[in-house]
Amino acid sequence: YSNFIDDLRVYVRGGTGGMGYPNLGGEGGRGGDVWFVARERTTLKSISEKYPQKRFVAGTGANSSVKALKGEKGKDCEVHVPLGISVLDDDGKQIGELNAAGERFLAARGGLGGSLATNFLPCKGQRRTVHLDLKLIADVGLVGFPNAGKSSLLSKISHAKPEIANYAFTTIQPELGKIMYADYKQVGV
Repeated sequence: YSNFIDDLRVYVRGGTGGMGYPNLGGEGGRGGDVWFVARERTTLKSISEKYPQKRFVAGTGANSSVKALKGEKGKDCEVHVPLGISVLDDDGKQIGELNAAGERFLAARGGLGGSLATNFLPCKGQRRTVHLDLKLIADVGLVGFPNAGKSSLLSKISHAKPEIANYAFTTIQPELGKIMYADYKQVGV
């Protein structure tokens, strides 16, 4: 259970826009956006290991210049997340969810580039901390008295490795396991 992560807190920030060019009325490029993209064979644990800082920042928009009056948009940041994710803000309110492969959620929008409306100064991108919450629903649950053999049964029918001992209340945290069948069907226990 300690190797399994079902909730991850990450910081996301959209890119800052590019500077405008006041002499010729040039507009700076928009900052990049941060996107969560649902992808199979991805886990929250792999995200945590690959990005230990848990910070995702999009690219800055290009400045306007004489050669390019309209600056290019900043590079988007795509974060691959597992299927069945609820995206929650810091207050615990759900702001989105990703259930199917390829679904996308805009986590942080990039700032506007400098233009006449902003006195040719760029705007900062949206920044916030969000929680990625994995929605888990087990197919089967084992319930019984202490020392009834629930952990022993779980270890024999699945790939789980629960602690098994000859005293009551050995299992302190829930144990998760998967039963794999020959036809590749899986049952969560």
